[in-house]
Amino acid sequence: MNETQVTVIGNVATEVSYGETGAGVPMANFRLASTERRYDRQRECWVDGDTQWLTVTAWRALAVNLIGSLAKGDPVVVAGRLRVREWGEGEVKRTKVEIDARWVGHDLTRGTSAFRWASGARGHPSAGAGAAGGEAGGQGDGEAVPGWIADALAARKASALASGAVPGEPGAESAGAAAGADAASGEGDGVSGKGSGGDAQAVLI
Repeated sequence: MNETQVTVIGNVATEVSYGETGAGVPMANFRLASTERRYDRQRECWVDGDTQWLTVTAWRALAVNLIGSLAKGDPVVVAGRLRVREWGEGEVKRTKVEIDARWVGHDLTRGTSAFRWASGARGHPSAGAGAAGGEAGGQGDGEAVPGWIADALAARKASALASGAVPGEPGAESAGAAAGADAASGEGDGVSGKGSGGDAQAVLI
């Protein structure tokens, strides 16, 4: 396919606008400002160069997800097909640069972001995996989690059963105390989902 694929890093310059085509297909767009950064050898520091202004257009599920994910000013990475439109207004020639987006995400070199599965999204874990993950991880709210996390929790539970550290049985209380000490010192493996924030990070590694 003779398409020009690009990846652009920049900031969301406008609020995301949403609409639907006559056939009911969701679409969203926003303006993206991508500013060049270069090193000034004379001043011995990084400085801003020219800013490129592009219109980002998304369709279907990506368009819907953009509404609840992006805000004006957010740093983002956009990948998709580059399109350059040209037209004339009298003797004036106009040009508009667009990206038909395939993927959009936050630029994590400049901050953090929390991911949430969209209902019915491709790769979304099954309800069974979500239930298992919720039970094993103590979620209790029925929110689906990726299958590999549920598998890790199940393996942790099986390991605990094998060692005899089962809640409500002899040895469980001492095992829980030891796990709490590990969490406090930052040495626990954190797969059980019962510890501090460090535990959650260990699950995702």
